[in-house]
Amino acid sequence: MAEEVRGPDATALDEVVTFTSELIRIDTTNRGGGDCRERPAAEYVAERLAAAGIEPTLLERTPGRTNVVARIPGTDPTAEALLVHGHLDVVPADPAEWTVHPFSGEIRDGLVWGRGAVDMKNMDAMVLAAVRSWARHGVRPRRDIVLAYTADEEASAEDGSGFLADRHADLFEGCTEGISESGAFSFHPTPGTTLYPIAAGERGTAWLKLTAHGRAGHGSKVNTANAVTRLASAVARIGAHTWPVRLTTTVRAALTELAALYGIEVDTGAPDLDVDLLLDKLGPAAALVEPTVRNSANPTMLDAGYKVNVIPGQAVAHIDGRMLPGTEEEFASTMDRLTGPDVAWEFHHREVPLEAPVDSPTFAKLRAAVERFDPAGHVVPYTMSGGTDAKQFSRLGITGYGFSPLRLPPGLDYGALFHGVDERVPVDALHFGVRVLDHYLRSA
Repeated sequence: MAEEVRGPDATALDEVVTFTSELIRIDTTNRGGGDCRERPAAEYVAERLAAAGIEPTLLERTPGRTNVVARIPGTDPTAEALLVHGHLDVVPADPAEWTVHPFSGEIRDGLVWGRGAVDMKNMDAMVLAAVRSWARHGVRPRRDIVLAYTADEEASAEDGSGFLADRHADLFEGCTEGISESGAFSFHPTPGTTLYPIAAGERGTAWLKLTAHGRAGHGSKVNTANAVTRLASAVARIGAHTWPVRLTTTVRAALTELAALYGIEVDTGAPDLDVDLLLDKLGPAAALVEPTVRNSANPTMLDAGYKVNVIPGQAVAHIDGRMLPGTEEEFASTMDRLTGPDVAWEFHHREVPLEAPVDSPTFAKLRAAVERFDPAGHVVPYTMSGGTDAKQFSRLGITGYGFSPLRLPPGLDYGALFHGVDERVPVDALHFGVRVLDHYLRSA
């Protein structure tokens, strides 16, 4: 008979800290264009799963770009399976800018420091520590749990979740829902108020390449077909554009719950709703929804010319665009208008926007798991401004939620830590996270 346990054991609480630190030490920097090697981190995870009796499968589209997938059988063979996924790669970090070396995994002042501490080797470690605790005590979840540790999330996902969804769909048989990063972290908009936003949507990815063609020539001559001028005009129009408000179901739910929390009477379905005024009334809490009430398009890269006295025949720019669910056609027509007749644009990388139900039994269980360990906290739904591997797994019919729980102290800005300098996570937050995940995954 399995030993009755109420949560992760003391070993799991130690392991989640150790695993986070040691995974950070494995440099899996993804510079894009295939410049990354996740295999050492994948082998680290696979070895610890295997030691707990969980059989891992290592899969690669490209040598060194390794993914790990494993299935933990549930007690109810009729239940739908749950996908739990996290990526192994991280964005670059310049050691000269950091207080500690970004790949040291140093544990200092009750914090684990390093690139990936919140994005997202902490979640990788929490899941690993939780399932190893189950193995020690003979615990089995109700439904099958499929674990996926992926490559390449910080770029195109072609070597990671995209490859898995397209080429190894059989490993995810029965999975209807999934959880991953960027949700259930504590946010303190005002003293005494703690919010836990759980992601139930993502804006779509629309990375664009703009190309302007013109007449090459000497820099001293009059040139009314200057490619740089044409491109600069288009880029300026895009950067200055104010996108119209487009409220999705998830964003309306977020605004409704936040307004109620602050005692603001509002009908988020009213046709004359002034969203910007409502955001002003919400104060710092508006940061959870402000990036997702509209589409966006931010110029990020420019490339033109090769000599100061030569007008080039071509100029190129890149735009980071994001689209809300249901706005893809509007986004494209807006880009046609803003670029104008002299600049062509194309999708350099495109992924779909997502939305998950906030009135589902799954969201209710996610909410309950957080509130069990922080009864004073307020769970609210929100939409991510960016995207995750949930986009690729949605091809398999898997509905995704952002749920990587952390209880952070006031003053530690979770959002600023993502891709930021001095990324770090409190040890206490890791302990909280593994407890919440353990409870949810066993009751899901």
